[in-house]
Amino acid sequence: MPKDVILTHEGLDKLKKELEHLTTTKRREVAERIKDAREFGDISENSEYDDAKQEQGMIEGRILEIEEQLRSASVIDESSLTTDAVQIGTRVTVKNEKGETKEYAIVGSAEANPAELKISNESPVGKALLGQPKGASVTVARPNGKTSTLEVLEISR
Repeated sequence: MPKDVILTHEGLDKLKKELEHLTTTKRREVAERIKDAREFGDISENSEYDDAKQEQGMIEGRILEIEEQLRSASVIDESSLTTDAVQIGTRVTVKNEKGETKEYAIVGSAEANPAELKISNESPVGKALLGQPKGASVTVARPNGKTSTLEVLEISR
């Protein structure tokens, strides 16, 4: 049984756009590459054909993954979010023990992207911050066994 996929409206839109792109543009492009590669003759020793078939498999796998995520999606009602405590869908500004500040968006695992400072509610930092009010100090257990302390400076929507 698949687990619920928690998404913001932005994350839902992004998944739908990716699915649309894959099912229309990318499928057509790969089908054309496969057709062109077949024209080169013997497909048993044709690296272009092998590459195109491998890409086709990856695209079809990603399409299935997105369709499953959309089927089990639970979209956050952003109008019901409060800034009393950190929750999925809120943004939180924290300060670490070095005095450095960062602002994270707490999102479901399907739309987490650390490069964009969108962290999953299932990540060590996300788990530690969930439910914490402004001013709270939390200890985060890192994967390397060390811990760090974060202070919640601000919570916003």
